[in-house]
Amino acid sequence: MAQKIKSPETQTLGSGGNGNKGPIHIGNSDIFFDRELSWVDFNKRVLEEANDPENPLLERLKFLCITESNLDEFYMVRVAGLRNLLAEGNDEKSLNGQRASEILTDLSNKVRSFVNDQYETMNQTLDQMKENGIHLILNPDELNKNEIEDIKHYYKEDVSPILTPLSIDPSHPFPHILNKSLNLAIVLATDDEKTGLKKDLFAVVQVPSVLPRFLQLKGEGKTRRFFPLEEIIKLHVDDLFYGMSVKEVYPFRILRDADISIDEEASVKDLLITMKKEIRNRIWGDAVRMDIYEGTSPFVRNTLKELMELQDHEIFEVSSILNISDTMYFYGLEHTSKFKYPFFQQKTTLKFESPEKIFEAIKKKDRLLHHPYQSFGAIEDLLRISSEDPKVLGIKMTLYRTSGDSPIIQYLGQAAENGKQVTVLVELKARFDEERNIKWAQKLEERGVHVVYGVVGLKIHSKMLLIVRREEEHLVRYVHLGTGNYNSTTSKYYTDLSFFTVNKDITEDVSTIFNTITSYAKMPFLNKLAASPHNLKTVFLALIEKETENAKAGKPARIIFKMNSLVDPHIILAMYNASRAGVIIELIIRGICCLKPGLPGISENITVISIVGRFLEHTRIYYFLSGGEESIFLASADCMPRNFERRIEVLFPILDAKNKDRIKKILDVQIRDNVKARLLSSDGVYRKRERVEGEKPVDSQIERMNFAE
Repeated sequence: MAQKIKSPETQTLGSGGNGNKGPIHIGNSDIFFDRELSWVDFNKRVLEEANDPENPLLERLKFLCITESNLDEFYMVRVAGLRNLLAEGNDEKSLNGQRASEILTDLSNKVRSFVNDQYETMNQTLDQMKENGIHLILNPDELNKNEIEDIKHYYKEDVSPILTPLSIDPSHPFPHILNKSLNLAIVLATDDEKTGLKKDLFAVVQVPSVLPRFLQLKGEGKTRRFFPLEEIIKLHVDDLFYGMSVKEVYPFRILRDADISIDEEASVKDLLITMKKEIRNRIWGDAVRMDIYEGTSPFVRNTLKELMELQDHEIFEVSSILNISDTMYFYGLEHTSKFKYPFFQQKTTLKFESPEKIFEAIKKKDRLLHHPYQSFGAIEDLLRISSEDPKVLGIKMTLYRTSGDSPIIQYLGQAAENGKQVTVLVELKARFDEERNIKWAQKLEERGVHVVYGVVGLKIHSKMLLIVRREEEHLVRYVHLGTGNYNSTTSKYYTDLSFFTVNKDITEDVSTIFNTITSYAKMPFLNKLAASPHNLKTVFLALIEKETENAKAGKPARIIFKMNSLVDPHIILAMYNASRAGVIIELIIRGICCLKPGLPGISENITVISIVGRFLEHTRIYYFLSGGEESIFLASADCMPRNFERRIEVLFPILDAKNKDRIKKILDVQIRDNVKARLLSSDGVYRKRERVEGEKPVDSQIERMNFAE
């Protein structure tokens, strides 16, 4: 697969023709978008779904909650990273030529506008929920007498005993405010014991996260009424400060730097202990953002700003309830199905009762499943049967993220207890899943599974399962490779592809990769797979270069990439060169895209679409026309520097003609999508495709659902 290519660092191409953007090289900032700013544009596309009246009401609320969850993580990791760079005196340039300080300024402006749009959507959504019988009361004046009495009783019995008022003065330093927690800032008036004059004091009360955020009030009508916990506390806050008068009460919340950075070389002796320590330290990260209500007094705003050591641009004033993502509570209410997408029954495939049948099905031909349209249960069934089958001798598996109640963990432990050699590579550094992964890894060890806790300097992001089975007089390897995580929960709303095979070249490659990860061996030559950090990027560049040469030779040349993000500058440069040579390049990129399509003389043959819909587009597909032979690959990796340099990833080919046709249909319907697809312009703006009169609407996800059924 790999071939000698020009070193990507030196790839340049003179402007020539209509190329008014200068040469194609990394130093030309006019041909790249910034990754952070591009990410904000992606979150805007999610917010568009929260405003789309074609989506059911509670699905729009769900999209809105996702935008805040996305934005919170973005601040805790990416924005925190930029702040840390500047604190270290490193004001490095982005691909688009802006320095980190300039990116932070632009981000602040873009995010401020985005948050305003978010809360406009929030207020409209709450109004529509009220019209449909779900009323979140934000003004206590709307409560009736019976409700006030019920709230008072609830406060006394369930809330008051666990509240802790914390005053702030020289003898009571400012408490540690937990990341993403909701708090009340309180200004009190009291008499100075020395002078007898009135003086103001400052206090904080954390809204308990152990209690439901919203209290459902008793009522007799059809409308269900709810009241927020922080408002319940505000109504009774006087009870917490006997002898003082409460002058002001304002909710606020903060976000902290939550990224984990460890010296893996120094912690190589016990990565597990180091990770446990760093997870505990995460709560002490610096504040990177604060949300407060509009109308919060200057005194409270400035006091919090000083205590949290924040800048003005890191403080956001909002017009409605804080912690929007908590309103996902309403999505889970009973009797709300009419406000959600219609139920979708996943198609069950490769479900067999006996080991012989499921293994025979995979031996007969390569199998391909498309989640969530086809059930993830086939992978779980394969592991369950393997854990019980006496002919199965060994199981090896990578786990990057898995669901909290995953049967996969149970089957792996059961296999070990049944005397099989079971090795699981658990990635401890899977961001925000570190603690969960540690817990499950230790449970596996207790049951006799050999657990490998990651690899120094790399994240194990590949999705691989290897099963070794004795059949007659020889051993047969069965392999599953996927584009997504071994997570039965997210498999219901992430689109991914699963691939099962006994192909000797592929299964031998997977076995080699496992052995390389668990030993000190260097990666040898692979038959059919490419792997990072070994040769994945080189293979991608070689494949793009081959398509470029085909175009120059007058052969049909086409590339289709479907992935989550395109950031790597060398891949982008190779695509520009291919476009200049006449290669038709169609990119389906859900999230970040640093490539500029449609630049005269540079990327006129490149189109970029982003599809945001009911399911999260997560599949990675790489198609090359290859002079008419058509090469199709699936991967665990996006085209990002981290995937090529700091992760263990795999790229694997689809060889069976029928499976190739299935994948081509997936790509075709997505390219034709004119309902959920947005087209990226060279100005950085994503615009929904406008259908011409009489053109049939094509929603690629609905098309795939109909096909599966």
